[in-house]
Amino acid sequence: MKTIGILGGMSAESTALYYREINRLVRERLGGLHSAELLVRSLDFATIAEPQARNAWDETAAILAEAAARLERAGAEAIVLATNTMHVNAEAICAAISVPFLHIADATATALAERGVERPLLLGTRFTMEQDFYRGRLRAAGLAPLIPGPADRERLHAIIYDELCQGIVTQRSVAAGLEMVARGQAAGADGVIFGCTEIGLLLDPADIEAPVVDTTLVHCEAAVAFALA
Repeated sequence: MKTIGILGGMSAESTALYYREINRLVRERLGGLHSAELLVRSLDFATIAEPQARNAWDETAAILAEAAARLERAGAEAIVLATNTMHVNAEAICAAISVPFLHIADATATALAERGVERPLLLGTRFTMEQDFYRGRLRAAGLAPLIPGPADRERLHAIIYDELCQGIVTQRSVAAGLEMVARGQAAGADGVIFGCTEIGLLLDPADIEAPVVDTTLVHCEAAVAFALA
């Protein structure tokens, strides 16, 4: 079994999901007392969120590249960045390491194709929905991602940072998220991407009448597939 390095803390809520899900998958596949070989570097999210707010992506790139390099030096044989938004710094991370970087958008694109989705509604932070680092990678895989309108993007961004990243889930926000999905479907979306690693805390795929890809779950599946290959 290969050792996976998880670069997390952005937020701690979803990093805990990564740890639990990867271990669950390894136990499911190997049985008995098996668990994953993991190294976890959990950052203080406040030190990332502050330069995020200033669009100072060069600052976040330096932090994440160094953290990833430390994971490799500690023995990680692949790096998993446990956040969608910070894949904006994927190139800087890849330049700092010599082991594979398992990109969350690649795992997402594969899962969407398996479900026959072509025009997914991308739900995530404002950065993920509006910038091209994520949607561009999906388009390169042959997809035509849609995003919510401006008001919905601002509302969802606030829900993620003010609530989900702090372990808060309210019924009002659940209802708002489902309304965003309905508007996306009316605009032509044939599937939904939970494109923030916390959105699975907010929305249940069972409540959505379309294929759903939870990026946290498919990213974990990709990590386990690599570890057990």
